[in-house]
Parts: sequence; C-alpha cells; structure tokens
Amino acid sequence: MSAQSFWDAAAPLISVTEKHPFLVSMVDGSLNLDKFQYYAIQDAYYLTDFADCLRRLGDRILAEEGNIELSKRLHQFSKTAEEDEKELHRSFFKQWNIDDTDSQVMPNTLLYTSYMLRIVATRPIAEGLSVLLPCYWVYHYVGKCMLTLRDKLGDSVSRPPAFDAWIDMYSGDDFENEVKEYIAIVDAKAKKADSTTLKKMEEHFIMSCKLEHMFWDQAENLMQWPSFTTPSDEETK
Repeated sequence: MSAQSFWDAAAPLISVTEKHPFLVSMVDGSLNLDKFQYYAIQDAYYLTDFADCLRRLGDRILAEEGNIELSKRLHQFSKTAEEDEKELHRSFFKQWNIDDTDSQVMPNTLLYTSYMLRIVATRPIAEGLSVLLPCYWVYHYVGKCMLTLRDKLGDSVSRPPAFDAWIDMYSGDDFENEVKEYIAIVDAKAKKADSTTLKKMEEHFIMSCKLEHMFWDQAENLMQWPSFTTPSDEETK
C-alpha cells in the first residue's frame, strides 16, 4: 500500500474541496478581501504549528530510528514552512498594514493544529507523517486546480495581487518538488507498515483532508468564537 491509496480513499472529499467557494471566488476575483485577510492570518498561525510538527517528527526519527538524513530533511521542511511560506503571509500583512499579533487563533485552526500535534506527539512516526501529508498534497492539488481555472478565465478577470501570489506559490514547481519528496517519505513508511498502522495512517490522512476543507469554510464564513459575555443586570431588566 502507498500514499496514493490514502488519496484515493479521500478522493470524494478532495473533489468537493477543489470547488470550494473560497477558492473559486479567489480565482474569479469575487472573493472579499477581508475573507482572504482572515484566511492569511489563520494560515500563519497554522504554519507555526505545522512547522513545529515537522521538527518534532525530525527529532523523533533521530531518537527512535537513528535516521540522521531523514531527521535533517524534516527539519529543513520545517524551516521552509516557517520561513518561506510564512514570508508570503508576512508580505501580505506588510502590504495591508496589518499586525497579525492583534488577532487570535480561530476555532477550526485550533481544531486542526491540536489534532496534528496530538498525533505527532503521541502516535507512531508513520501516523505522524501521514497526518501532515494533506497540507502538502491537497494544497498543491488545489493550487494546480486554481491555476487551471485562472488560465481558463484569462485576462477577462482582475484580482488582487495577493490572490495571484497564493496561486503561484502553491501551484509552483518548488512547492511541487517538496510535495513529491514528502509523498515519497510517507510511501516508504507505508510500505513497511502493518495493516493496523496503515489503517490509522489512512484515517489520519482523511481527517486532515476534512480539516483542510473546514479551514476554508472558516474563512468563507469569517467564523468567530461565541461571545461568552453575560448581560448586565440593567440589560436584563
């Protein structure tokens, strides 16, 4: 069994995600900028924890398996997520004159990152690798889908530069090479895994695909935390 089998199991969900209103409206130029700004801030929070997960896996692989090269590579993946991908977000914040530290982590961001961190910290390494895979694979896939749609629409549509920058990054060759390499890492683990581990790897892959979809739902709906303030006595009279 290989990583492709995980993708095949999640294919119905992924086919819905590639048509997500947030993504499609980003390409056709109809997405409200405030939704994209909300998304970028939440994605920056997400990437911090995603990079941490990669570092943790790199540390575990060195400690538990003694695989120096793979450990080093996962730390490099972590650095790319923390520096290169977040540099795109930082460029957005500078352009928009936004201080992202004034915001807070929203519900679906916390749900996704908490799930990833739990699997990476408490489950076998193979499961930890699989839970992170959709962030790479689904993003590149939808990036390619959005690039195809952008090419189809041609010059008839104008959109904010940030939208095009996002499409260019996640559909680009550099990101594709990273994705292919990470898939190969998961493949190698899958080929050595027993049936119970493979089932769990697939389970985590599908769950992360669901959480990817919900992450865009969150931005599309500008999800906020519920208000927990209690009306004053005067207000209730």
